[in-house]
Amino acid sequence: MMRKITSTMLLGSVMSGILMAIPGGTSDGIVRPLSQVKFEQDEDVKCLRSSLESGDPKTGPSTFILKAPEHCAVPWHYHTAEEQLVVIRGPVLTEMDGMQSSTLGAGGFALMPSKKHHRFSCGSGSECLMVVSFDRSYDIFWVKEGGDH
Repeated sequence: MMRKITSTMLLGSVMSGILMAIPGGTSDGIVRPLSQVKFEQDEDVKCLRSSLESGDPKTGPSTFILKAPEHCAVPWHYHTAEEQLVVIRGPVLTEMDGMQSSTLGAGGFALMPSKKHHRFSCGSGSECLMVVSFDRSYDIFWVKEGGDH
């Protein structure tokens, strides 16, 4: 019973993020099994791979699937957009200014407000898979290690 509740909550969280990121006027819908997702290497974080699932990050809301091998770390950064993260698989260490760090497993959720400094990394033992959505156009600003974050 608990597994069914957890699965339902995970699906609800993922769907909420995806629905928020689909721009108005998307009438054809999108259906894509994970096996058909085409991941591309991230330009800034070489260990990270991503796939745009919906929206246009240049002009508005968007949703991505991210894949990271164990020990892959995304350094301190922030976005103008609010970011929502849902963990699908793997241990994801999330850190955000003013909050205790937390390792999230499948179904774990994090919301990073606009301009809130944060970072994340994939723990050991497993590849990590995450869904991230942004509520407006995507940008990223890197925060120097040891700098103000």
